[in-house]
Amino acid sequence: MPILSNKAVQMPESPIRKLVPYAEKAKANGKTVYNLNIGQPDIETPEVALNAIKNMDRKVIEYSHSAGFESYRNKLSTYYKSINIHVEPSEIIITTGGSEALTFGFMTTCDPGDEVIIPEPFYANYNGFAVAAGLNVVPVTASIETGFALPPVEEFEKRITSKTKAIVICNPGNPTGYLYSKEELEKLRDIVKKHDLFLFADEVYREFCYDGAQPFSVMNLEGIDQNVILIDSVSKRYSMCGARIGCLISRNKEVMTAALKFGQARLSPPTIDQIAAEAALDTPQSYFDDVVSEYVKRRDIMIEGLNNIPGVFCPKPSGAFYCVAKFPVDNAERFCQWLLEDFEYEGATVMMAPANGFYSTKGQGEQEARIAYVLNQDSLRKSVKCLEEALKVYPGRI
Repeated sequence: MPILSNKAVQMPESPIRKLVPYAEKAKANGKTVYNLNIGQPDIETPEVALNAIKNMDRKVIEYSHSAGFESYRNKLSTYYKSINIHVEPSEIIITTGGSEALTFGFMTTCDPGDEVIIPEPFYANYNGFAVAAGLNVVPVTASIETGFALPPVEEFEKRITSKTKAIVICNPGNPTGYLYSKEELEKLRDIVKKHDLFLFADEVYREFCYDGAQPFSVMNLEGIDQNVILIDSVSKRYSMCGARIGCLISRNKEVMTAALKFGQARLSPPTIDQIAAEAALDTPQSYFDDVVSEYVKRRDIMIEGLNNIPGVFCPKPSGAFYCVAKFPVDNAERFCQWLLEDFEYEGATVMMAPANGFYSTKGQGEQEARIAYVLNQDSLRKSVKCLEEALKVYPGRI
């Protein structure tokens, strides 16, 4: 039998979905499973986006330009300018989700064997994108005790080698919900400028910042216009995860010219999804005001509930809709699987994502799990109660 590639062997399994078979079996056995493992919001998609699909009158679903429909890029440019991110349509390439945007970015800026530095824990699929591009992820570990604040600059400096090509961040963060301040981003700016690196910033959760916190975009960092590559997506902003539309943005013309060649190789981003995404830009501000208000309530239910359970610690996130909690257990992955296989409370149990899969450093996050507070408030209260009762009887509690 022919042998698989090294990339196939090295491609990591998703910590978000790896326990799905156990959840499916639990549901088949009649349990209610509260899915806190994945960032799939139950918030309704804006009506303007749904109507754009329903009322589509095209006779042919044709390819778009490889960079995406010009009308959509023009409208996106207007949106970004409205939030003080001044980019032109020519500085935007529409991609099949933010995932493809980051993949294009890696392929454009790095060669196999190069290194990218990423503060951990980080969105687990970054590992997969790096493997696909033949890159090595070099982690800088953030601590749950500091709420996952940016690690000291010295820790980044220690890891920079002749192979280092980029630093990658997510802001607000997945899986932690941490929001980097302007001051923290300026520290990264100084490192990037000093070592002439690229800075990738995944800002897909920009609209979801809480308690008066305001996001600061890397596109507004002074002095590194040619180094910055912004990754964005409609998935979470408009609760359109199944509409696979994202974008890659840079003022570096060489980067954009090269990235477009990768876009041409896959012909075009999805036509119907672009139609919905373009329409979604007409979503009224009241939609976001209501969504943010709801997420704050959900966050507070989850964080307060978790921290009231003896032995559990969970920092309060300032953005996105995730948190990472530390549990008094021998192994969080084992605990997550046990919840699905061997536990129920009033006919229900909870599915979480073991946090060790969001770290690149072996042994990190062994007692932590990521929780997505994307369910309604009642379900979140019941989820917390399930976890409280589970910890009373879990055999591996410490």
